Amino acid sequence: MSANDTTPLGELLAGSLKTATVDATGWHDSNAGGGTSDGKYLNWLTISDNARSVVEDVQRIRGNSMVPSDIPIYGYIYDCKSGKLIEVTEATAAGRAV
Repeated sequence: MSANDTTPLGELLAGSLKTATVDATGWHDSNAGGGTSDGKYLNWLTISDNARSVVEDVQRIRGNSMVPSDIPIYGYIYDCKSGKLIEVTEATAAGRAV
């Protein structure tokens, strides 16, 4: 990634290293200053579909020859706001023991 590439996180870090906020309109910089352009060189690997990502992870684990097929594998998403685990039923189905 070059310095010319822009990502929301890289842009936020360029403005300030203080915690940014997010709401329905997007991310907002604290405008505290003291930022760095180093964040623009990172590949942030954001996940656009959490449930799909969990299914893919469970499928990869289920297909690993080191994981016995009689061990069930479950898929959950942790909701940071509520503190609850949300089961991804498609992932749990993919990880069922056989």
